[in-house]
Amino acid sequence: MGILTGLFKRVKRKQSQNISPPVVNQSPTPLSPVINQSSSSSQPDPNAQLMQLEARMNQEMIQSQPLQLKTLPKPRQNWTGKLFWPAILIGIPVGAVYIVNLPYPVIRRPVAKVAPILLLPSQINIDSNFKQSMSLFQQAEQLIERPTSAADIDLGQQKLKEAKESLNAIPLNSGDEWSGYNYGWYNWQFSWGGFQQLRGRVGQLEAKVFQEKNSQALFVDAELALNTAKIQYQKAATPTDKRVAIASWQLAIDKLEEIPAVTLAGRSAQQKLVNYQREFKQEVGLAAGNEKVTTLIVSAQQFSRQAAQTGQNPPHKSEKWQEIEKLWQMAIDDLSQIPSQDLEGYAKARKLMAEYSANLGEIRVRRKAEEDSVNSFESAQNSIERLLASTPTDAKSLERNRTISQLQNIINDLDKVQNGTTVYLKAQKLKLQGQNKLKQLQPN
Repeated sequence: MGILTGLFKRVKRKQSQNISPPVVNQSPTPLSPVINQSSSSSQPDPNAQLMQLEARMNQEMIQSQPLQLKTLPKPRQNWTGKLFWPAILIGIPVGAVYIVNLPYPVIRRPVAKVAPILLLPSQINIDSNFKQSMSLFQQAEQLIERPTSAADIDLGQQKLKEAKESLNAIPLNSGDEWSGYNYGWYNWQFSWGGFQQLRGRVGQLEAKVFQEKNSQALFVDAELALNTAKIQYQKAATPTDKRVAIASWQLAIDKLEEIPAVTLAGRSAQQKLVNYQREFKQEVGLAAGNEKVTTLIVSAQQFSRQAAQTGQNPPHKSEKWQEIEKLWQMAIDDLSQIPSQDLEGYAKARKLMAEYSANLGEIRVRRKAEEDSVNSFESAQNSIERLLASTPTDAKSLERNRTISQLQNIINDLDKVQNGTTVYLKAQKLKLQGQNKLKQLQPN
């Protein structure tokens, strides 16, 4: 009841102040139906009515509260207009300085004569790149010229690349323009001659890096081939497999010897080569020596068979005798490579060399006989041509004694043609004709 009393007082106070709360819903809140007193003898429940009245009053109080207004955002200030003109005033001179410092002689040279101070950024940039390239080049040169490992060469190559990039940043057409400039307040260290010299040294060092890299690749390949051949030799089950492995092993050692000693890989190869050769002799031993001796003997025999086959059905011309002679000489050269330490192989080689040397001597004699016989036959033919040219058509005008002398010289040249040569039969035929003619001219 106290709550209802307070509510009634508040309503009366608002009515006395002529303030009417805003009505949201014009329709009254329905109350519970009033029970007809006449139709029923029972009285209405006062507590239910009080609860309905209290809920209605609470709804009116909520609706009577004032509405809150949203605050509008403040307008933004426009800074573009304020920054436009300062940007123009600063950008024009900066852009002009940028343009005159471009690496174009048409722009730079007139400015250098009139206002060289405007080209100071280019001067400072060139000087900075030159000093940086010098420093990087010195580091690269130290690493590449005196390396201790492959990592030094890689690092030196990287330093050299950076030095070259700094050099490439310097315009090539600015050397004549800038060399010699020396202001009192700034001493420039760049020089055109030093720039060209540094470019040449960079190129030489690049070639050195290429040689080092190539030698390193050869060294790695040779070591890999050598280790592979060693494993193949150890796993070889047949003599053929062993021969193949020995040949591969020896070839790998030969490749190590071919690496230039001036490179890091070459020096490493020379240091390891002694151990590799010692290991090769210990592992392979006499087998490698015997294999080499056998190979040389087989090769010599093949050359000898080819020489004998080529020399069949003589006579031959001088050129063919020279070819046969060369084959016998190659067979002898192979046999001469067999060392004397291998007693069995050396003895067999000496026996074959004696036989091949005799055959070679005979071929040389036959070649010489062929050459001499051909020369004599050609000389006789030339004499016959001269005799025919000088013989008169009238027999009475013939100089008998002179003609007899020329015929005798022709016969003498034909006598020099040896049997077993390519011109022997022709020479004998001409000799017979000459002798018959000589008999006709001689007095009875």
